[in-house]
Amino acid sequence: MKIKKQKILTIGGGTGSFVVLSGLKKYDIDLYAVVSMADDGGSTGILRDELGVLPPGDIRQCLVALSKSGRTLRELFNFRYANGGLYGHNFGNIFLSTLEKVTSSFEEAIKEAGHILRIKGRVFPVTLRKTKLVAEFKNKKKIIGQHNINNADLTNLKKIKLSPEAIVNPEIIKLIKKVDKIILNPGDLYTSIIPNFLVKGLPEAIRKSKAKKIYVCNLMNKKGHTDNFTILNYVEEIEKYLGNNIINYVIYNKEKPSNILLNKYRKKGEYFVSPGNINNRSDIKFIFKKLISQNIIKQKKEDRINRSLFRHNSDKLAKIIINL
Repeated sequence: MKIKKQKILTIGGGTGSFVVLSGLKKYDIDLYAVVSMADDGGSTGILRDELGVLPPGDIRQCLVALSKSGRTLRELFNFRYANGGLYGHNFGNIFLSTLEKVTSSFEEAIKEAGHILRIKGRVFPVTLRKTKLVAEFKNKKKIIGQHNINNADLTNLKKIKLSPEAIVNPEIIKLIKKVDKIILNPGDLYTSIIPNFLVKGLPEAIRKSKAKKIYVCNLMNKKGHTDNFTILNYVEEIEKYLGNNIINYVIYNKEKPSNILLNKYRKKGEYFVSPGNINNRSDIKFIFKKLISQNIIKQKKEDRINRSLFRHNSDKLAKIIINL
């Protein structure tokens, strides 16, 4: 008997999606990536402001993750200029933004780039509307822009919203009805993950879906955003925007990184995520595995965004997701 090919859809931002997709693309599955459109930092932010385009950065990372092209072409799309007038810019971001101007369509630009990179699967912006992330605080203060929010202290945060309001890409609604698994990728909670659930129509579609909903929890907490968060805190915060009792599985790394790496994080006020009282959630199956990649990430001086020092192991993560 022929085994049905799995259909898997991932939701997230850039780096977390890159990690998950890099592993999943090695399997014989139908793969779809839904990507946040809230990014406005670094090269992406400059291109948004100067060209009036939709944010290309997170989309570009997903395209490269899914690429079956040679190493040179993948490195080209990730290449960041280290000097001159293009200092800090990423070639792939410029390429996508230029394609958007030429085709007058961000969707068409993504398709064309996908053909060039020979991607496995498809990549979809969560919305096609230009919007900004806004943080509202209990003292009525507001911070506008994903980059500004990313660098802010979110203590006393009241809520996160999009302005103007955004409506979900209709192609995604069609997909959600067909897929077997929906993966909520790791990433900055308030600036990469939750922005997707602020798009009108997406939370409702996920709630109605019969697909397994799988959340891949972060490795480390972020200072000023998720201080002292446990796995359960992450789940509960996502549920505020997505809805209660939606997540079926949580995949969590139980392997601590080296003390050298942990000390580097401690100096920034960031700590390893602990489980918390997960026994209170019998509706969720928690999967604990050693999931840390041995590849240490080095920050490039021309990169305007602070990056994580280590990430999940893509292959181990993908194997768990496929076998669920």
